[in-house]
Amino acid sequence: MVLKSSIKSSKKRQVGIFSQPRIILAFLITIFGVISLRLFWLQILKGPFYRKLSDENRIRLVSKSPIRGRLLDRNGKLLAGSRLIYTLSVQPRLLDEEGWEVLRERLSALLVLSSKSLDSAYREGIEKNLLRITLAKNLKAKQVLRFRELEQTLKGAQVNEELVRYYPFGTLAAHVLGYTQPITGQEFEILSSKGYLIRDRIGRTGVEAAYEEHLRGQWGGEMLEVDAFGAVQRSLGVRPAVAGKDLFLTLDFELQRSAEKALSDKTAGAIVVLDPRTGAILAMASKPTFDPNFFSKSFTTQKEYDKLFLSSKRPLFSRALNAYDPGSTWKPVTGMAGMETGKFPPNVRLNTFPCIRYGSNCFREHNGRGFGEIGYEDALSFSSNTFFYQIGVGVGSTALYDAAIKLGFNSRTGIEIGYEESKGLIGNEEWAKKGRGWGKPGETPWILEDMASASIGQAVIQITPLQLARAYAVFANGGYLVTPHLSDRDIDWTSKKRRIKVDIKSSTIDTLRKGLRKVAQSGTGAQVNLNLPTLPPVAGKTGTAEDSTGGSDHAWFVCFAPFESSEIVIVAFAQNTPGGGSVHALPMARQILETWNRMRAG
Repeated sequence: MVLKSSIKSSKKRQVGIFSQPRIILAFLITIFGVISLRLFWLQILKGPFYRKLSDENRIRLVSKSPIRGRLLDRNGKLLAGSRLIYTLSVQPRLLDEEGWEVLRERLSALLVLSSKSLDSAYREGIEKNLLRITLAKNLKAKQVLRFRELEQTLKGAQVNEELVRYYPFGTLAAHVLGYTQPITGQEFEILSSKGYLIRDRIGRTGVEAAYEEHLRGQWGGEMLEVDAFGAVQRSLGVRPAVAGKDLFLTLDFELQRSAEKALSDKTAGAIVVLDPRTGAILAMASKPTFDPNFFSKSFTTQKEYDKLFLSSKRPLFSRALNAYDPGSTWKPVTGMAGMETGKFPPNVRLNTFPCIRYGSNCFREHNGRGFGEIGYEDALSFSSNTFFYQIGVGVGSTALYDAAIKLGFNSRTGIEIGYEESKGLIGNEEWAKKGRGWGKPGETPWILEDMASASIGQAVIQITPLQLARAYAVFANGGYLVTPHLSDRDIDWTSKKRRIKVDIKSSTIDTLRKGLRKVAQSGTGAQVNLNLPTLPPVAGKTGTAEDSTGGSDHAWFVCFAPFESSEIVIVAFAQNTPGGGSVHALPMARQILETWNRMRAG
């Protein structure tokens, strides 16, 4: 029995000895199989992905932002340019949590930056899944030098050069120039195919937006080979950034500055200065205004944004392109309708009265007495209401509407920033029949009171200062409707397409011109020449308009000079400034005329 047991035990040991190599072999085959599968997965299935990561660790792409084209006035004065700033950023994919905490404290100590603000910027960037997170902007030269000295030991961090828009004169012509802002994610989805990067800034309003393609330029960059420590080994290629093109504007710096100064004591208003020969905008100012440099700041609080965008004063809103009741500056349009229909020819004379009753209302003469029997010239000079009530009611709304359309009203002017421009309102019977924009069709009929109000630019007439300047340019240049513009761009603005001959009788223009000249000689606008003996002959019209929205009266004055061969049209508008156009708006235009005349004299 013992012997049999010993023999069995010996056989088991032999079997165990012979089975060990098989187990080891199976184990090795399993290990090598797993390794082979892993290598297949890494090299074949995921090879392109890891090859890309390897290249990204070995190759660094440094973007070169393009310099945005400058905005210059007609004489080359810089109105908008770019300035260089240094920005601290980090690439989160190169860091883990512990690595970020170490880097954060080192950057805080080295650059004297708040650790808390660095961490806040980093966390916000992580939430947005950004590939590059901006930690601080506007680094000082000393901070940049400190970073450069230790850059190789600050893995993941970079100091980049960035160009931001700069407006050297702050608020000057802000509504014309506009401003730039960072591109949004939604915009990037559309514009990435045009070469835009997520770091781009685009023109948001004004000329900056209208001429975005002209100004923006194209990104460039350099491909650098780096070692494991991030040190640059060599350059693998450079593609230079293409600068945007400069843009010369039609604005004249001196006239623009004069316009801004003329508005300085007004709560709100606008000034438009236009060349009636070509339509070139020489100045365009609006108040309240804003500083476009606000949008280039490295950091702005929500409170600052709310103060600008939610202000009841609406500083971002251009009054030059918004529509208001024009008051008596509209009377030449009514006169034009009267003469063009033949119902009230140039030599007509009408009695004026203390008031004329239309419907249930008595429409008064502004002096409370009337001016006796007068013709067009005196009616414009005295700014008679009852004279033009009779003309307007006599020809009807269709004739008045037709005259307004010929002068460019009820449509956008064609200016490049027209997307910000109001079309205004020229009320007539058809408009009233359709509901006036707020009522039901057929329930808001046109009545005599409407026609009387329309005759003197009240209630159912609303126009923009720019539209008014364009219309008076027709009287100034002998009958041509010009296209207002802010840049010549080698375009012939006097071509038939852009300078349209208005279908108007020469006798009509001649009569209106004489009346407007008489306004400045001896009528309501006579103060425009006061103590300015060298000023060329001026023609113009004052206007005081009730605000149909319920506010205080508006003050207007529009003029052109020299009378015989006009070079300039000026519209001055003081919003909700009671007291009359001759008191508040005329002095503004007079300041600009004085500047213009001094410039002409050399």
